[in-house]
Amino acid sequence: MSTKKEIYITQPALPPLEDFIPYLQKIWDSRILTNGGPFHQQLEDQLCAYLGVEHISLFSNGTLALVTALQALRITGEVITTPYSFVATAHSLLWNGIKPVFVDIDPHTLNMDPARIEAAITPQTTAIMPVHCYGHPCEVDAIQRIADNYNLRVIYDAAHAFAVRHQGGSLLRYGDLSVLSFHATKVFNTFEGGAIISPDAKTKQRIDRLKNFGFVDEVTVVAPGINAKMSEINAAFGLLQLQGIDAALAQRKAIDQRYRQLLRGMKGIRCVDTAPGDSANYSYFPILVEDDYPLTRDALYQRLREQHIYARRYFYPLISEFPMYRGIASAHADNLPVASHIAQRILCLPIYPGLLPEQQAMIVDILAQGC
Repeated sequence: MSTKKEIYITQPALPPLEDFIPYLQKIWDSRILTNGGPFHQQLEDQLCAYLGVEHISLFSNGTLALVTALQALRITGEVITTPYSFVATAHSLLWNGIKPVFVDIDPHTLNMDPARIEAAITPQTTAIMPVHCYGHPCEVDAIQRIADNYNLRVIYDAAHAFAVRHQGGSLLRYGDLSVLSFHATKVFNTFEGGAIISPDAKTKQRIDRLKNFGFVDEVTVVAPGINAKMSEINAAFGLLQLQGIDAALAQRKAIDQRYRQLLRGMKGIRCVDTAPGDSANYSYFPILVEDDYPLTRDALYQRLREQHIYARRYFYPLISEFPMYRGIASAHADNLPVASHIAQRILCLPIYPGLLPEQQAMIVDILAQGC
């Protein structure tokens, strides 16, 4: 039986357990476990300050935040989105009875290609749902121009984009709403969690009511809401995590730069670049296994697994290839040539605080052995 240490795509950065105990003691003392308690309010306030936004609503997870964002803006009909994402992006549409319309991605940014959006607009289109893939900013100005011309809403799936800055401010300030994930795999996590960034207090109020069954007070319900509240334990953990986020992001940046240095000049391996001038969060380290690499992407993926290195093919298969989507006309591979090409070649290498330089060197050495 092998005793070799396994290296996963990510590991959550966790504070010392003893640092969390005082937060738990306060919860035990107050007996306030949920329903917008003091830690919940503190986390909202501190996240607004850290992220540079004015209004944030905490959620039990990012998927319910996406579902609620669509409800909050009363989105119906068709929504233009990307096939190159985690399935929650499109699932949130189906849960709201909305038809996803897939458009292709840009071959360099791997984000939704704005040049493909207008041709996908129909009289039933009400919104655009792009994804800041790997935390790389979408072409927000181009997308907003199209939305303004056609009177469409824009909801950003910003699950990967915590703390990313663009054009001098938070990337989360673009669109009508931006949705974050605080899942354990994300750069900032609350065990499970998520959030919606709102542009104004009125929108935040509607979202806050929708995530709590539609309650205004104990006898007044104004909307068919859902139970998507973040608990006090999750919020307390988030407050503790926020104290170490800058150090965690700095470690991720160092790991990203070390990979790029080690992989420079390796035939058949292309690193996906971060956007110049932006403040990245280094949430993923994606590479493309090109045709001139001696192994296929899947063969390399398997070779890494044999060495207990669990890279991931984010995102493969495309959302559009799953059974609940492939019958949609826009899901056909002919409509998505770039996304289809990328999905066959993408491989995300392990990146997380605590990944050692010698572990990175071992990973890159396995890639080099394929050359």
